[in-house]
Amino acid sequence: MQKRIFSIDFTRGIAMMIMALDHTRDLLHVTSATSSPTDLSTTTPLLFFTRWLTYLCAPIFVFLAGSSVYIARERKGDIAASRKFLFKRGAFLVGLEFTIVSFGMFMDAGFHLLLFEVIAAIGTGLIILSFLLPLKPQTIIVIALVILLLHDAVIYIPMKEGSMIMNVLSPLFSPMAFPFAGRVFVMGYPPVPWLGIILLGFGAGPLFMIRPAMPRARFGQLAIGCLVLFVIFRLLNVYGDPAPWAAGKNALFTFLSFMNVTKYPPSLAFTLVTVGCMFIILWIGEQAGGKWAEVPDTYGKAPLFYFIVHFYFIHLILLAVLFLQGYHWSDLDFAGGGFGRPKGRPNGLPLWAVYLVWPCVVGLLYKPCRWFNRYRAARAGSWLKYV
Repeated sequence: MQKRIFSIDFTRGIAMMIMALDHTRDLLHVTSATSSPTDLSTTTPLLFFTRWLTYLCAPIFVFLAGSSVYIARERKGDIAASRKFLFKRGAFLVGLEFTIVSFGMFMDAGFHLLLFEVIAAIGTGLIILSFLLPLKPQTIIVIALVILLLHDAVIYIPMKEGSMIMNVLSPLFSPMAFPFAGRVFVMGYPPVPWLGIILLGFGAGPLFMIRPAMPRARFGQLAIGCLVLFVIFRLLNVYGDPAPWAAGKNALFTFLSFMNVTKYPPSLAFTLVTVGCMFIILWIGEQAGGKWAEVPDTYGKAPLFYFIVHFYFIHLILLAVLFLQGYHWSDLDFAGGGFGRPKGRPNGLPLWAVYLVWPCVVGLLYKPCRWFNRYRAARAGSWLKYV
């Protein structure tokens, strides 16, 4: 088995630990179904930064998925075999999104709400990347930068409402909802912007192949570069995010507005600040050692397993909370996209309680992830290679 790259697993593991906070808040927080944590007219600073911190997760997953593809291609040395595997794994992830992941998220056996989210976005990116494998990393980076720099400009292209061009392009660049047969398909992660991030990760793949010292300095430089560009674009307040910042009721809320970047779809400003933070974590990962670093590393080696299991686990906690709050199975609404929570009736936990549940979720998944890592390593040639 090829040796894994510690900084990748470490960084991905940190993102997964943070991700559990986001989904614990999503499912359990008392106002998660009624108000947005980034709505500056209703949020609190703690709630805002709780959500903002979790913005790091999806870009890290997507970027490092691209980097892992490059590393696997170089180690295997067989473009045709790599392309075949990548296409199959991408299709596997897309199928997983609309079955096991969807059920874990909503516990809706009727699948009334189908979300195209991060797993499907990665799967689609892998499928497209499978056709681009012969290209050099420099070429892939150019394609990625064109996408990331220009996709925000699509909103300025005049398109007639309901035209064929609008119907085709809009779901590729912006979140959209499509009702059909009593169900709703939601394009939550438009493929084009996220494709730019996965291609950027592929183009950055050579950084991980240089040993031992160069990546450490380079990750720090890239972090500074991304964050400086983020500040410049936000200060100019003209391009880079469809939501310009504005002065708030005080200095803190002005800062919140400055940091309130758009994730759906990921704007240029969103990508710069989150990828910049990712490079900081990678820089730390290049230097990390000791027992504490084994914790995120363990999670980072089992990302898909963790992703699936943690949804089911948090959902079981939600059901326990609802039953303790006096609700019965007949009160629960699974078909409406509300995770089973009764609509229009008080339920859920305050934010401080979410912060108590979150480390319990992460901690209780540690041993299952260790077990899965050993189990998969012992069966490297099985279907588990797609997980």
